[in-house]
Amino acid sequence: MTIMNPSETIKHVVDGLSIATVVGTLVEMLPSVAAIFTIVWTAIRIYETVTVQKLIGRDTNDAQD
Repeated sequence: MTIMNPSETIKHVVDGLSIATVVGTLVEMLPSVAAIFTIVWTAIRIYETVTVQKLIGRDTNDAQD
């Protein structure tokens, strides 16, 4: 059994509090960030479709191998 140094324990507690503070701060921004990621992901998925690839003149046969 490993006994932790009290200063290491304090570091872990402070790290935990820091993470909790960051998460608490980001919670207000999370819906906006999630919306941006959703829009980007949807745009990527649409760009990868065969129809769009044909419209921009890319050969889709290589991508399907």
